[in-house]
Amino acid sequence: MMKLGLKLAAAAALLAAAITAPQAQEQQKTFYLLSHGGPSDAFWIDWNAGATKACDQLKVTCKISFSGGDMAAQKEAFNSAIAAKPDGIATTSAQPGLWTEEVKAAKAAGIPIVFYNTDDVATGRQAYVGADLKEAGVTWARYLVDKKLVKQGDKVFLPVEVPGASYQQLETEGIASVFDPLGIKYDVVDCGTDPAGIIAKMTDYMVANKPPAVIALGDSVAASVKRVFEGAGVSAGQVPVVGWGNSRETAEAVKAGYVNAAAWQYPSAQGFMPVALLNLAASGQPIGYDVHTFSLYDASSVEPILKLYAGK
Repeated sequence: MMKLGLKLAAAAALLAAAITAPQAQEQQKTFYLLSHGGPSDAFWIDWNAGATKACDQLKVTCKISFSGGDMAAQKEAFNSAIAAKPDGIATTSAQPGLWTEEVKAAKAAGIPIVFYNTDDVATGRQAYVGADLKEAGVTWARYLVDKKLVKQGDKVFLPVEVPGASYQQLETEGIASVFDPLGIKYDVVDCGTDPAGIIAKMTDYMVANKPPAVIALGDSVAASVKRVFEGAGVSAGQVPVVGWGNSRETAEAVKAGYVNAAAWQYPSAQGFMPVALLNLAASGQPIGYDVHTFSLYDASSVEPILKLYAGK
């Protein structure tokens, strides 16, 4: 069931090319990596490890910053990066249209731009590393439909940390493309970003509405499912759940039966590959393509992910 979004042969070729890109007699390159996430978030810890490893292996200087969901802070960081005239910039795009002017300015200055984790093709960025978020929504919805876990007239619970963010919009668009024609309804619910608040709001919703299924649109809400179900008196397997799975908590919930299937974004690779792509571009090699990092895992394929977390 684990369909590898990042093709290993292509990734190996990309890495080899990035490492062997001409660097002799060149001044060390400098890249800026901007994230809307927080440095203590489990996903971004793994992402940071991958990015740092790439910087070390490719012998480049990387200036990494996290805005913790503060779009104004990330915008300031982006404009400061452009002013520094680096060899490349990689950034997330948590809101559609947020970087239109910045990407335009960077390209005018000859600075390569790579997006990762969340995309905005309309900006004209040169490459993207991460999941196709609309397709992620399609995959989750199809899973529930194909396994006959939802039916016409059902209203599926869609908890999310930041309603209106691009990830929520794109994932919900994908879900709608499957559910709407079948008459299956869905309820996007703002659960916030505070861990205790997420658990409280999700528990309240489960108790009050008794939804037939859950699609967790973000990693923090997905990681809370087991504790929410225990608090709401819902046993493992009683209510089907799909969604993100980039955390130890969700992987353990998959093994325990609280989550049917979860999506893995290969966070370390998602950190490594943007640096490799920027290194290629800064060395004069064209990039212009996307690297998708996405696969769905369930109880039969969760062990490698659990072993990965156990080794940390």
